[in-house]
Amino acid sequence: MAKIVFGVATSHSPQLSTPVDQWNLHIDRDHVNQKLHYRGTVYQYDELYRIRKGENLESECSEEKWMHKYEQWEDRMEQVREQLLQAKPDVLVVIGDDQRELFQDDGMPTFSVFWGEQVHCIPAKLPHVSLEPARWANYGEQEEYYPTDSALGRHIVEQMMSAGFDVAQLTRQAVGRGIGHSFIFTKHRLMKNDLDVPMVPITINTYFPPNQPTSGRCFQFGRALRQAVDQYPTDLRIAVVASGGLSHFVVDEALDRQALRAMLVKDEMALTQLPEEHMTSGTSEIKNWIAAAGAMEHLTMELVDYIPAYRTPAGTGCGMGFAVWK
Repeated sequence: MAKIVFGVATSHSPQLSTPVDQWNLHIDRDHVNQKLHYRGTVYQYDELYRIRKGENLESECSEEKWMHKYEQWEDRMEQVREQLLQAKPDVLVVIGDDQRELFQDDGMPTFSVFWGEQVHCIPAKLPHVSLEPARWANYGEQEEYYPTDSALGRHIVEQMMSAGFDVAQLTRQAVGRGIGHSFIFTKHRLMKNDLDVPMVPITINTYFPPNQPTSGRCFQFGRALRQAVDQYPTDLRIAVVASGGLSHFVVDEALDRQALRAMLVKDEMALTQLPEEHMTSGTSEIKNWIAAAGAMEHLTMELVDYIPAYRTPAGTGCGMGFAVWK
């Protein structure tokens, strides 16, 4: 029988894979961003700075501090990657979100499972120059195909339907639409060339209203996912990967730490009570972690690190998280 034996969750923000000497590109984007979501309200940069200036975040925005954090999370990425390699999984079940990459307004499922024989990475046309330095990790430099475990993917679809989750299923991609950055990041930063196993891509629409699932629904989805894997008759070692998060494009340390604490102690009620109005924009990717936590209740979560990566005094940036379950 298949069994989930290991799990890993990491942020996948482009900032994570951008050299510090090019962070100015992200800062320039922050200053013109008209939709900076923070605790249920949408701000422009100057408005956000006014409400957060009392936090004195200037001290977090020196190049010396940035370099220290960059080196810190490069080490943490390697730690979780090495642990994943040591777990020797046969398949990765990857939980990510899609940001109008594979899915667009002609069809945006709440939950989906891809069970074709391979997924197609198509280098994306990027909307802002700030994303280009992270292309290698997030958006693809060349067309590639990643193998999937089609049989396991179909089994998960069937079992999730039985569990009350009406998942979308697909075996091919619309012409010209590549697999999303959640999965490209997993391939290039977690797997690299050292782990050559198939993945099962599972997508949660954390970003786009009106059919975003609640945190509680995501946890229950993860729990049903584990039950589906347990019922698969082939003897496989499965690792679950949660790709994305934590809070961004505005750092909310309080929310990040609240979510992480609830996952560490397996507090389902606390996870379901996270304020939904705060779980918007990039911060909504915390729900990928919550689904993973539901899938790995039988394992113990270890928080490898949490690194709040502020890049401006207004608090823009990303809460970088790294965790494993074993």
